[in-house]
Amino acid sequence: MPTVLRAEGFRFFFFSNEGQEPPHIHVEKQDGYGKFWLNPVRLAYSKGFNALTLNKLHSLVREHESLFLEKWNEYFTV
Repeated sequence: MPTVLRAEGFRFFFFSNEGQEPPHIHVEKQDGYGKFWLNPVRLAYSKGFNALTLNKLHSLVREHESLFLEKWNEYFTV
């Protein structure tokens, strides 16, 4: 479960067995969990995050989209 980024108390990561799915990033903080598709960035799933937090997460994922895609491709295209 490689962690790609920690920002503003959130941990962004992916699971090592997900290479068959399109690029995405998981995020968690305390009791909240979410998954965002990359390229284009859009919410796939969330639990425990309110709308304000989801908006913040969407912004963070967009801000770091190129990093997430780079790490995804490094990990799954080897």
